[in-house]
Amino acid sequence: MTRQRLTLPEQSVREYAHGLAFNLARERLARIDDIEKQCLRSGAQYLPSPKTVILDYLNQSYRISLPDGKVTFMSGGETVPLRDQILILHYFIQAKGTPSSGNLITYKELPDGINYYPVFAKRSTKPILDFFSSQPEQLLKIGESLGGHKAEFGDVAVTIRAFKHVPVTIVLWRGDGEFGPEGSLLFDSTITDYLTNDDVHALCENIAWKLVKLLKAGGDHSGKNRD
Repeated sequence: MTRQRLTLPEQSVREYAHGLAFNLARERLARIDDIEKQCLRSGAQYLPSPKTVILDYLNQSYRISLPDGKVTFMSGGETVPLRDQILILHYFIQAKGTPSSGNLITYKELPDGINYYPVFAKRSTKPILDFFSSQPEQLLKIGESLGGHKAEFGDVAVTIRAFKHVPVTIVLWRGDGEFGPEGSLLFDSTITDYLTNDDVHALCENIAWKLVKLLKAGGDHSGKNRD
């Protein structure tokens, strides 16, 4: 009798992985002895009654309930996507409070980053190039919707403060008759004191697709498009 291998749909595997990561993050959160010190390290605000952490992520404020680790929008309303909840918890838990160095690096320069760069570029840089290379001025306009500001790199660049201590700079070069358009994402070299490589990858993919969705929606960031 031939044994058949049981496989799960990719979506189910992804949902399972996200659920596992979220539960592990909540367990790590519950083990933090000094929440107020961790708030100082991450740039978050602590409210003692009820025990809550207030943290900004991509120009919106979020509430982390303690000790259960539930993440909600400060403005109420929709459920926060699980992937965003995981990133918010990971940033808060892992933050070391290291001051910015001012030294910008690419994903390739992260520990082992060069090995995973092709996947990172496909999922993070490529969507930005696909949708903004023909209208690069829109990158700055749409980036401002996520709290970004103009940066002096390439032909067009915007720096988005994803978290208090995690700025992400997106750079576009228009290209010419000889070379096609190019893009790059830059980080302060201290980013590894706040996020793992996987978190940086997930964060940049999130930023890329939030920018694309805002572009398609005409730049509306009124809260209707939060995934």
